[in-house]
Amino acid sequence: MARSRSHVNIRDVAAAAAVSTATVSNALNGTGRVSAATRDHVRRVAEALGYRVEHHRVLGMSATTFGSHPWNFAKIEFFAQSISAATAVAHEHGYALTVLPSALESAEWRSLQVDGVLLMDSPAGDPVARTLRERGLPIAFDGRPAEVRPGEVWVDNDHALASRTLLEHLAAQGADRVALVACESGDHYNRAWIGAYRDWCAERGQPELLGEEIGSVLDSADAVYATYDLGRALLDAARRRGRRVPEDLLVACVSEDPAYAATDPPVTTVSLLPRESVRLAVGALVGLVEHRFVEPAPPVPTRLTIRQSTMRI
Repeated sequence: MARSRSHVNIRDVAAAAAVSTATVSNALNGTGRVSAATRDHVRRVAEALGYRVEHHRVLGMSATTFGSHPWNFAKIEFFAQSISAATAVAHEHGYALTVLPSALESAEWRSLQVDGVLLMDSPAGDPVARTLRERGLPIAFDGRPAEVRPGEVWVDNDHALASRTLLEHLAAQGADRVALVACESGDHYNRAWIGAYRDWCAERGQPELLGEEIGSVLDSADAVYATYDLGRALLDAARRRGRRVPEDLLVACVSEDPAYAATDPPVTTVSLLPRESVRLAVGALVGLVEHRFVEPAPPVPTRLTIRQSTMRI
């Protein structure tokens, strides 16, 4: 029985064209070393099979960090800014943007009517990325994925530099027992921050004070920072323990929330500048969809905003 046009995948095109799946991806996305003759041949076969013939002028976007676990990432300031920036850039290029829940079923990803997808913080073994690859849809990643395939692009910050910059600031303020609150998940973001912290501790001979729960590290530390928007939770935990910020404990977190300028005390934050990274990622995704060559993106800078919570000296 012949496959329906909606169920043709990249392997079908590769088999019909007698080439590898990597060659199909390169030919359709304008990447890699593929001769003009092979590129034209693959595209003719793909069109004959009904593979990615129709363009919808729609891009998809989702955060797949936690796999099938449902979570409302849109309410988090980082992702809210990302969604706003992605929508604006998509519209500039003449595309609509649909923001998808994190926990769609595989069948829903297989039938999704989009031309390409932006994945935020994709973890190792991401089943969504696997499904999109099987469909041959262009993928751009905001946050470096564990695996990059030909014809895919990613944009990310230099998280090791961001972490070290914050750690050196805390040390300059007199901290010698710095704790990190971070989730040891499969995404590059957390692995990069944790790896940079462990390297820094080894260089200074400081014991690692690393945990996913605030209470597991706070009592042993004279400074603490979190890879997520946990500044208020850190302040609350310090107050419950009778520890003054910044006199007894320095506090910082990674956050895009400007309201930290008005907390008591104001909290030092590291901004990942998501509007900039998403602008690059969506622009690259459009390039893939339109079969244009896409240059690798440079690391997106971060911004350390020092406030009273880490000002002891």
